[in-house]
Amino acid sequence: MSTSLDYDLSQKHQKLLDLIEDVTTHAYEIQKKVLAEILSHNANVEYLQRHGLNGQTDSETFKKLVPIITYEDIKNDINRIANGDTTSILTANPVSVFLLSSGTSGGERKMIPAIEEDFGRRYLIFRLLMPIMNQFVPDLDKGKGMYLMFTRNESKTPGGIKTSAALTRFYKSSHFLNRSYNPFTSPNETVLCLDSYQSMYSQLLCGLCQNNEVLRVGAVFATTLIHAVRFLEKNWSLLCDDIRTGTINPLITDISVREAVMKILKSDKNLADFIQSECSKGSWQGIITRLWPNTKYVDVTVTGSMSQYIPTLDYYCNGLPLVSNIYAASEGFFGVNLNPLCKPCHVSYTLIPTMCYYEFLPVNRSNDPVNEKEQELVDLVDVKLDQEYELVVTTYAGLYRYKVGDVLKVTGFKNNAPQFEFVCRKHVVLSIDSDKTDEVELHNAIKNAVTHLAPYDADVAEYTSYADTRTIPGHYVLYWELNLKDSTTIPDCVYEDCCLTIEESLNSFYRLRRVLDKSIGALEIKIVEQGTFDKLMDYAINSGSSISQYKTPRCVKFAPVVELLESGVLAKYFSPKCPQWDPSHK
Repeated sequence: MSTSLDYDLSQKHQKLLDLIEDVTTHAYEIQKKVLAEILSHNANVEYLQRHGLNGQTDSETFKKLVPIITYEDIKNDINRIANGDTTSILTANPVSVFLLSSGTSGGERKMIPAIEEDFGRRYLIFRLLMPIMNQFVPDLDKGKGMYLMFTRNESKTPGGIKTSAALTRFYKSSHFLNRSYNPFTSPNETVLCLDSYQSMYSQLLCGLCQNNEVLRVGAVFATTLIHAVRFLEKNWSLLCDDIRTGTINPLITDISVREAVMKILKSDKNLADFIQSECSKGSWQGIITRLWPNTKYVDVTVTGSMSQYIPTLDYYCNGLPLVSNIYAASEGFFGVNLNPLCKPCHVSYTLIPTMCYYEFLPVNRSNDPVNEKEQELVDLVDVKLDQEYELVVTTYAGLYRYKVGDVLKVTGFKNNAPQFEFVCRKHVVLSIDSDKTDEVELHNAIKNAVTHLAPYDADVAEYTSYADTRTIPGHYVLYWELNLKDSTTIPDCVYEDCCLTIEESLNSFYRLRRVLDKSIGALEIKIVEQGTFDKLMDYAINSGSSISQYKTPRCVKFAPVVELLESGVLAKYFSPKCPQWDPSHK
């Protein structure tokens, strides 16, 4: 039976869907207005004055006078703000927090300025997700989501401004904490707990206690959800004891967490027996659908480099739909997936024109040199179908023509707003000489290589890479952690075939350098012991990364990280010969 609450929620959902229609229809006018708002509000800031804008707000003057930049170009300005300079350097509003990039895609963590009103803008994207999803999976509001969310310690700059992981600040914002009802199984206190063990334990405990109410399971990235399943494998007996007795394990010492969990936890012998029965079976195939039987889909990002986790997630979820519903970065929340039940390989995000002012730099990912300064940037409504672009944003928080570093491909349009597939992070590359291998090319090469492992019922669970220039010539090194059956023995020649297949799959410029110039040595695969990549994740988290934001780095350079990987090496294999290279092709 429908209630007035149902009607009210339905009305709210329809208003948000109407908003999507409106902003995508009037994308051109809205983008013009957004830029004018940003430039007029920040007319007197030092950065814009430095470039001679003098209060002008039209896009032609803006593009003529204000350069395209990377983080390095404004690093000194950001350091000034961080060190206590209260001059209006980048934005007229005070910087309320610096959002730290995850630091795992390309190295050093960047400090992205944010202003207080940013979080209302980000929360709008968050509010759009349920109305979109409800069109495809009705009555989601009748149940809950077991969505795993984590926060990290915040610190302060010398000038007293908070630094925080972007998701930590979002979860701590009043918009998130004061929402009208909690659609998740996790109480806020479990999300805000800074101890990652206690947070994971208590969130899984609350999710298990409410297992029949759970209609969706998720986390921001695939790595987080897989980490949660592995955590469950190690701790399910303790969780069962808690449910059986109606008490919380003494390892959970955070008082606010204990109090919040006790409002949910009740002694339930039948549920404890059920969980014990499922978790003590030999196989963990379908464990998510077995423990949370009403789950309709898995809410987790599996685009870009996360796509390698799809087989593992399919195994744990019995093939439930994997939904990548939001496109976001530390610089802002940008887009939503309007077709959330599509296959992961078809995920496209519609950029919401009110979030910031967007520009797009055409990308050439071949090894032919391109002078980016000569490349003409295009506006949101002028991008071309099937073209790849690097995203450039101008934000309310003081970033002007800032290169985010993401490569996007235009796949279609929603009214007048383009839809993009996330392709890769632009600067995650391996390079020894003048060769360049990007994340997508490396991922596809490995995908080709693992076919050699299939007859042995083995695959690659995790990988990363390293450009080893300590040897002469330098060479690519791949660290592989494998999924193997206990009795599996794989001949050395199979690994060597994997090495060669990867090299055969890389671009012709790499192969030219290998074959003709001999300036790159044979590719090497190093097999590491089980758990090595868990240690890598622990290292990143202990160094300040958030579990929620952690992504396995696809290329490593930092010496302690390389040492950690090297400490787990079990075996090494090299490509047995040079790859093919056809001199008739450039």
